[in-house]
Amino acid sequence: MSETEKKLIEVSNLKKYFPVKGAFGINKNKYVKAVDDVSFYIKKGETFGLVGESGCGKSTLGRTITRLYDVTDGKVIFDGRDIARLGKKELKPYHKRMQVIFQDPYSSLNPYMNVSEIIDEPMAIHSNLSRVERMEKIEELLKRVGMKKSDMEKFPHEFSGGQRQRIGIARALSIEPEFVLCDEPISALDVSIQAQVVNMLEDFQKDMGLTYLFVAHDLSMVKHISSRIGVMYLGKIIEISESRNLYKNPLHPYTKALLSSIPVPDPKKASAALNKIIEGELPSPMDIPTGCRFRTRCPYATPICSEKEPEMKEVDKGHTVACHLF
Repeated sequence: MSETEKKLIEVSNLKKYFPVKGAFGINKNKYVKAVDDVSFYIKKGETFGLVGESGCGKSTLGRTITRLYDVTDGKVIFDGRDIARLGKKELKPYHKRMQVIFQDPYSSLNPYMNVSEIIDEPMAIHSNLSRVERMEKIEELLKRVGMKKSDMEKFPHEFSGGQRQRIGIARALSIEPEFVLCDEPISALDVSIQAQVVNMLEDFQKDMGLTYLFVAHDLSMVKHISSRIGVMYLGKIIEISESRNLYKNPLHPYTKALLSSIPVPDPKKASAALNKIIEGELPSPMDIPTGCRFRTRCPYATPICSEKEPEMKEVDKGHTVACHLF
């Protein structure tokens, strides 16, 4: 692998389980397996898209990688070092290199701080800049995200959702990180604003050499922004491929059904996969079935699907899938 294709993040057998709380406290025998034995990598400078239905563990995976959540088991190798077991002091320099753009622009900003204080907070912690230098940088960042110098003294409630998300982006990029978790950053925005935000993220990536993990529901937008895409189902990544190839030649039945859900303007041109719509609710992550976890909803399920869990296999160059059909 060349220098330009260097792995910035490598996740190995990562698990994140949440204990179940009942009427009498935590039940140590029951866990929600939000992330269950996930392995993949993200190359330096690329955008890795992560898709899947609600509850599949996408956001939890991203937050575990950035160590917002503690790791239950497995490795998170960031730029050559495993950070899965590091304490708060040891993590501080890595938090400077990893930042998050959150989904909800309404709850992710402190309502008691004005814009300059919100963006200045991470710089005051992680940089050696003077206050004057930080204020100059805040003004420059606001200009880059399409806002004005006069907005510095305003509070979050004075802005629209799109403007708040721009402030969140400016805050995340203020300390010049290397890796950014984009945790569904456009799902709460209007369609016209979504395109502006995505274009802005792409511009920052080119200028700053950023690496993104882009978590989203909007499959068409993920196709536009991502270099490679991982499809997640019930805590596991079941297919990984280059963006164009995944949309052109999806292999896993779940991926096919997921892509068939993308709205098509002309009903006559709708995907033939619509005839194989997934039936049933997402199984409980506390009681994952033996064998293939998708088998209870798969139209192609065979007896082996209930006996053995499929392993990730490389079917084509750069295209891996976990399915007994391959």
